Amino acid sequence: MAQVLTNITSTSAEDVRRAEDRLRVRHTRQNHSRWLRQFLLIWLLVGPGILVMLGDNDAGGILTYATTGARFGLGFFIPFLILMVPIAYVVQEMTVRLGAVTGRGHAELIFARFGPFWGWFSLVDLAVGNLLTLVTEFIGMGAGLAFFGIPLAIGVPLSAAAVLGIAIFGRYWTAERLTLGLAGFNLVFIPVALLAHPDPAQITNAILSFSLPGGLTGAALFLIIANVGTTIAPWMLFFQQSAVVDKGLTEQDIPHGRLDTAVGSVAMGVISVAIVIATGATLHPAGIDVANLSQADFIRALIPFIGSVGARLFALGLIEAGLVAAITINLSTSWAFGEVFGWAHSLNSRLQEAPWFYLLYIASVAIAASIVLIPGAPLELITLMVQLVATLLMPPALLFLLLLLNDQELMGTWTNGRWANNFSALIVVGLLGLNAVYGLTVLFPNLLN
Repeated sequence: MAQVLTNITSTSAEDVRRAEDRLRVRHTRQNHSRWLRQFLLIWLLVGPGILVMLGDNDAGGILTYATTGARFGLGFFIPFLILMVPIAYVVQEMTVRLGAVTGRGHAELIFARFGPFWGWFSLVDLAVGNLLTLVTEFIGMGAGLAFFGIPLAIGVPLSAAAVLGIAIFGRYWTAERLTLGLAGFNLVFIPVALLAHPDPAQITNAILSFSLPGGLTGAALFLIIANVGTTIAPWMLFFQQSAVVDKGLTEQDIPHGRLDTAVGSVAMGVISVAIVIATGATLHPAGIDVANLSQADFIRALIPFIGSVGARLFALGLIEAGLVAAITINLSTSWAFGEVFGWAHSLNSRLQEAPWFYLLYIASVAIAASIVLIPGAPLELITLMVQLVATLLMPPALLFLLLLLNDQELMGTWTNGRWANNFSALIVVGLLGLNAVYGLTVLFPNLLN
């Protein structure tokens, strides 16, 4: 099939392989009964939405949720994280439409519609934020492996090799399915939460009351912003849109893209709440101060409450989360730069066909892993600060997204409706408000104390 397509057109190898995937989808739509057709289409078309959401439950995010539960218990943050589920869905659904309608990546569209200044602004923001976040993924994977007795000096290089191997040796379909399989291990945090034996009445009361124990202090505000940063981040916009394009989704596939994103959003919310419950029902009542614990010691502190099996599951989930997120986040960087510089930029391209795309991917992994191995690096502080940076960078990213989704020339009949615009505007205002209050607490440290 590839040879026939190559003879017909002069498109690149990545276009040929993407066309093969599209032919498979077309064949499925035309040659199966209704129920079998729906099942096969879901299997063929889902991926980017689940990956971006479970990739967002990354190692840094898991440690942030765990810290949140340990410090504040079964209270405000459970309903808060549930509220973040529709917010994440609304934001990411827009990237599905944008990618499927235009067939172009996010970075490419910003350069094309807003010019080089704003294009470089968004690209540099993405690159810096992603590199910092990538560091936290290696911190998390290293901590998980350290729990099993593998020292950081060995665990981090092993993690880097896995991140490189899954993305480089295979095509988009293979890498996506492998990463989806790994992402399924995110579900281990559900039995971890059950092993904590939480009080259902406390959880119900937390959801209904939505009250913040102790009021809005500086520490609480910091964790609120960090939790927002674990749920919506600029890299997610770039990743899902580029993944939609690389996968070859079209306007006809948007309903499946929405389903994919909805399933991922709900899974993200369930897992984040499970992690807060796991530590909120154990470490918080015991009064254990996690501020001075390394990540591996954090996991060991759970053993008296959830047993060695629960702690091992937590460590495995942390390793998996870091691995999935490292792949997805790093791909968003390589895709964005490939779009802007006109490099071959697809997982459907082999290493020799897209050398710059893969070189940037490899270099980012090497730099992030090396930072983690620096003796005395403040790994715990880096983990929490990265989530804060993501929240600070999100408002301009959302504004670009909204402008693109309201561009009639670009989107045609797929522009945003009033409801989507109003909801998105509320998200932007909320983020700006959080950032403004945090800025005031930096200037006036005793403002909330």
